[in-house]
Amino acid sequence: MTLRGAHLLSVSQFDRAGVESLLEIARSVEPIARRRQVCRVLEGAVLGNLFFEASTRTRISFGAAFCRLGGAVCDTTGFTFSSMVKGESIYDTSRVISGYVDALVVRHPERGAVAEFARATNIPLVNGGDGPGEHPSQALLDLYTIKNEFARLGKSLDGANIAVVGDLKYGRTVHSLVKLLSLYRGIRFYFISPRGLEMPVSICDDVTNRGHHLEVRHALRQAFPKLDLVYATRIQKERFSSEEFEGYSADFQVNASFLDQYCDTSTVVMHPLPRDSSHGAYDLSEDLNSDSRLAIFRQSDSGVAIRMAIFSVLLGVEGQIAKHTRDAMWWRPDLIGPDDGPFYRLA
Repeated sequence: MTLRGAHLLSVSQFDRAGVESLLEIARSVEPIARRRQVCRVLEGAVLGNLFFEASTRTRISFGAAFCRLGGAVCDTTGFTFSSMVKGESIYDTSRVISGYVDALVVRHPERGAVAEFARATNIPLVNGGDGPGEHPSQALLDLYTIKNEFARLGKSLDGANIAVVGDLKYGRTVHSLVKLLSLYRGIRFYFISPRGLEMPVSICDDVTNRGHHLEVRHALRQAFPKLDLVYATRIQKERFSSEEFEGYSADFQVNASFLDQYCDTSTVVMHPLPRDSSHGAYDLSEDLNSDSRLAIFRQSDSGVAIRMAIFSVLLGVEGQIAKHTRDAMWWRPDLIGPDDGPFYRLA
């Protein structure tokens, strides 16, 4: 597998060796991502961040990653600020913007639209999320976080017990993540969702064809073997069309009482964010904010290092980073957030 000069559209582009190689590059740039060092290897390069769907974390994370490597960022959010409202085609938009920038990140609400952008350009393009399709960079940072958490706990991803909870039909993050996790060996998957929001059959088939154990459930509060990971995702209300949705209740909420009853002290809890904290949403509970098992902020922090690794490989500079790096001069805190535990501490 090579990504130099290529597009990153799907995690299906990776085999296990390829993804492990990318994770190692991410690990090597952690001092830059964590503001201990400064790198200028992409000085003069410009990223076009084209987000035709609302985003906070992903858009800023991609921009920060490119800037941490010394590049500059031009971005836009929403159709309102795009010439596409004037009737311009995806092909024309992609080709025109490609004349201005050196790499593109595109998010679009329709499955397959990002691939249309890619067909119109020879500059590297990253899928920042295509409707209910895939979100490859999120899956890569999730896998990076899982491996870091498991290493801290002395666990192996091979043979792990993993519960994936929530909207598995429209949750593109879990589509991509499960595909990556399936590259490992002997995982016991538990796909837990309300009826009508089950994981797509094609992904379930891929899991079982690779020899993993799979159980599909419609209730969260049931007996499990010892869970190593609980990955929760919110209901993707913005993806619904004509169908009515019922049945997502407090019984699906991952909270302290669920962890205390069905998990143990070594269970890792993750969520791609944003979590819906509104009344009656029953998403990942805020009563876990000070629980050391909650890894969501370590998870989101990992996004910069992973996206730095992606850009460095796409643009072919991964071997030049060390000689373009120096120590940072500004003050930065050891702990980013007030609830961060000791294993959040910046190295």
